[in-house]
Amino acid sequence: MDNQNREQDPNKLEEKVLLIRRISKKTKGGNYISFSALVIVGDNKGKVGVGMGRSQEIPPAIKKAIAKAKKNTINVPIYNSTIPHKITTKFKAAKVFLKPSPEGSGLKVGNVARAILELAGIKNASGKILKSKNKIVNTYAIFKALSELKPLKVAPLRSSHSAIRATRDKKSFEGQEEIK
Repeated sequence: MDNQNREQDPNKLEEKVLLIRRISKKTKGGNYISFSALVIVGDNKGKVGVGMGRSQEIPPAIKKAIAKAKKNTINVPIYNSTIPHKITTKFKAAKVFLKPSPEGSGLKVGNVARAILELAGIKNASGKILKSKNKIVNTYAIFKALSELKPLKVAPLRSSHSAIRATRDKKSFEGQEEIK
């Protein structure tokens, strides 16, 4: 999506197809072929969603996946273009480690995590996905990790270098709500 379209409608979500699978099922009458698509959507400002769709052709599968991803959106807390604190999450077999990085270091993560974090608007983070090579499981594991992130008010309670900076930077707490 180019910048002109983004300027016209700032609330529009960008879409990215991560995976398209061809599924062949043996039936009495022959082979039944269908397609599944895994899609992520995001606005580069902290909103990201993931969805999966199935259909007998590729375009309807992608459309269904986009519709599900738009319904499944979450808000990701972002502090200085990175995540507010370290997080470790397990989803099925996949184990995800994400931690904040200093400004200018970029995204040091795998392909699936990079796509999700870019659409979420996170520019600096490092991480690792262990025990799974499956793109679908890894996508949902990263999504689960992002949904478990706490905003800046909770970040100082954790041992993260960005949280330590957040306690020093009083401007970062302006506009943040108290979490109980």
